[in-house]
Amino acid sequence: MAEIVIVLSLVGLIFIAYKGYPVILFAPFFAVIAAATAYPTNEFLPVYTELFQPRMAAFIRNFFPVFLLGAVFGKVMEATGQAQSIANAIIKVFGVKYAMLAVVLASSVLTYGGVSVFVVVFSIYAFGCQVYKEANIPKRLLPGSIVFGSWTYCMEILPGTPQIQNIIPTRVFGTTTYAAPVLSIIAAIIMFVLGYFMLTYLVKQAHDNNEGYGEHKLNEPAPVDVTKLPPVMLSLLPLLIVLVLNLVLTQWMSGWDPAMFAKKYPGMNLKSVVGMWSLIVALLIALAVSISTGWKVLKPLGLGTVLSAGTLVSLLAILNTASEVGYGGVVASLPGFTTIAKMFMNINEGGSPLFALAISTTTISGVTGSSSGGLSVTLEVLGDHFVNWMKVSGTSPELMHRIAAMASGGMDTLPHNGAVVTLLAYCGLTHKQAYKPIFCVTLLKTFVALLTAALAVAFFGG
Repeated sequence: MAEIVIVLSLVGLIFIAYKGYPVILFAPFFAVIAAATAYPTNEFLPVYTELFQPRMAAFIRNFFPVFLLGAVFGKVMEATGQAQSIANAIIKVFGVKYAMLAVVLASSVLTYGGVSVFVVVFSIYAFGCQVYKEANIPKRLLPGSIVFGSWTYCMEILPGTPQIQNIIPTRVFGTTTYAAPVLSIIAAIIMFVLGYFMLTYLVKQAHDNNEGYGEHKLNEPAPVDVTKLPPVMLSLLPLLIVLVLNLVLTQWMSGWDPAMFAKKYPGMNLKSVVGMWSLIVALLIALAVSISTGWKVLKPLGLGTVLSAGTLVSLLAILNTASEVGYGGVVASLPGFTTIAKMFMNINEGGSPLFALAISTTTISGVTGSSSGGLSVTLEVLGDHFVNWMKVSGTSPELMHRIAAMASGGMDTLPHNGAVVTLLAYCGLTHKQAYKPIFCVTLLKTFVALLTAALAVAFFGG
């Protein structure tokens, strides 16, 4: 019964998100419903205040600077015309025919460079709109293109990607972010080919139906006088600063001695905050450069107006996502959820653990609505079991790492996923308009994860 109630609450939240109702308002309601079989009625309010809110607040505490600076950075890039300048240059290089590929590759470069996927959305959106307008591609396909470039092969499939989904397994399996490089590259190529073919088909289908960019007003980038656009190299500078400085600062700060902070901040884990520190500094410097190089354009618009617009967008984005995290935190604490998780222990019992690891990770990520959250919960609840199974079966820890990381980013993008809600809200689109391509490319990744597990068993002795 407990398991059924959890599933029903999840279905309810997905339905609400898809219909466009505010997740911020309904996520705690469905979290309490999920907890109905585990807690007596008089504990519903404590479930909200003592379980839901702390998880939500913890997410805001950890990621607020990324959302705030990322959204403001994106708005400044848009207002200065730098985003459109980049878009025009991309169109000249790739041509209108390959506009979708241009957006995909731009998203990939930032993601593989270590920029948070949320910041990638904020950074790519404005010039993505301009590119799709020039190519007359429906705006409803833009979120799917951004997701494909940043949330698939670059987020946790390619070896060395600095995203959190590729870092979490290192603690359990004793590996590095470059685990199983050959298999990773093969899987990334398969994912890219399948995903690009799918998006190309959707673009062709839209053109065949004479569907253009469409009329959009919500959070649509303001038109910029193309005769006054800044030089493309100057426009690229802020993005390059984020990309390069984030990487350099991460490497530098990782070498700091934790003892230098131990006395004053005894509870701080240096390794867990270095990535955040480096990104904050990189975004601040990039923002300052963007403002200074685009000051002539910004001054008539009002710098305060532009900064306020970005700030307001960031608040909606982080509250949406944090509400999903609060819901996932409540669900993960329930006995019924533990029962669901342990069901996966019997998959392919006596054989390779890779299939069980892939299926359990992607399913739990779907329930929690978070790839990093689902991966963390899977390894927290089932980690010891999988490590023992790995040793008994002789499976490589590197293969375990890669399959776990890949599978975390598949079914997590159900409609209630906080990142999906944030992406669509920022793009000014609804689930009904733009969710289908997102679901298609991420569902492909679930298939690729299982296919990769099969390849690992067949050719690498997994």
